[in-house]
Amino acid sequence: MKILTILGARPQFIKAGTVSREIAKYEDIEEVIVHTGQHYDANMSDIFFDEMKIPKPNYFLGIGGKTHGAMTGQMIEKIEEVCFKEKPDWILVYGDTNSTLAGAIVASKLHIKLAHIEAGLRSFNMQMPEETNRILTDRVSTILFCPTKSAITNLQKEGFDNFDCKIVQSGDVMQDGAMFYKNLAKKPSCSIAKNYILVTIHRAENTDNQERLTEIFEALQEIAKEKQIILPLHPRTKAMIDTLKIDTSSLTIIDPVGYLEMVWLIDNCDLVMTDSGGLQKEAFFFEKPCLTLRDETEWVELIEYGYNILVGANKEKIIKSYKEHAFNDNYNLDFYGVGKASTIIVKGLLGD
Repeated sequence: MKILTILGARPQFIKAGTVSREIAKYEDIEEVIVHTGQHYDANMSDIFFDEMKIPKPNYFLGIGGKTHGAMTGQMIEKIEEVCFKEKPDWILVYGDTNSTLAGAIVASKLHIKLAHIEAGLRSFNMQMPEETNRILTDRVSTILFCPTKSAITNLQKEGFDNFDCKIVQSGDVMQDGAMFYKNLAKKPSCSIAKNYILVTIHRAENTDNQERLTEIFEALQEIAKEKQIILPLHPRTKAMIDTLKIDTSSLTIIDPVGYLEMVWLIDNCDLVMTDSGGLQKEAFFFEKPCLTLRDETEWVELIEYGYNILVGANKEKIIKSYKEHAFNDNYNLDFYGVGKASTIIVKGLLGD
């Protein structure tokens, strides 16, 4: 059996690494990895793949830095060419990027079986391009590997029980990865206090909105009077901060870190504050409370059970939640499959 895996962003490679390591256990499965180049990262060199123990891509398409339409259209064309050459039995896609959608469209047009990992997730915000990508990908998938029960519920509400597809609750490959990489974690070189808060801000809904970004940083400046805030700063966020002349003088601003350093920062912090979807879950994996700087989240179970609270970009709510919210400290609940998602996924592809 031959599997063509489509990846376009660094987090997708980290997630896919867990499945690739499981695939490698089977002599009768060949995996061909395609890197579309959607989020080109100069740091994704041989050292990155060796350090992260991830198979190097077989194809690099070099498509990035374009409009959504141009990027997705060129990806479809190039992925189709790879399919004609490789003749895969399955196309495997992750998450909700333009690369994911392009792979899904090629699979549908060429009648190749499509497996979608992280299927069924919904933010219910159609202004997010990721929401469109994930909905369309789910609709043409042969098998949908859902990380949570709520993801399955979303698909059922949309009528997927009536479609010619298979729905599997696989658990979350990110938890597999967190467990694997925890033992490889590296401490960053910056000065770090014993107790600190880890913050990340990168979503356009915050970085491209002056009022939201200003309120978030005013709240962070206030909180930093009590506890060190470490902020690996995304280039887009830095550009907006510089343009708006936002005060960050009380914060520990560091350059973006590698994943192994980020794992260390999560594992050793007291609290996570983020607008990242993935980091919300990783906070749970490492038993850390989380304040989410968004108005909605796909990970509703973390909100429902009190591990996470949505604070949006409201200064007063951020500060009040930091000072007063009582988080659930029982991390024994199994939402994401306790690190066995990759095994379930590969067995699902084999028809077991």
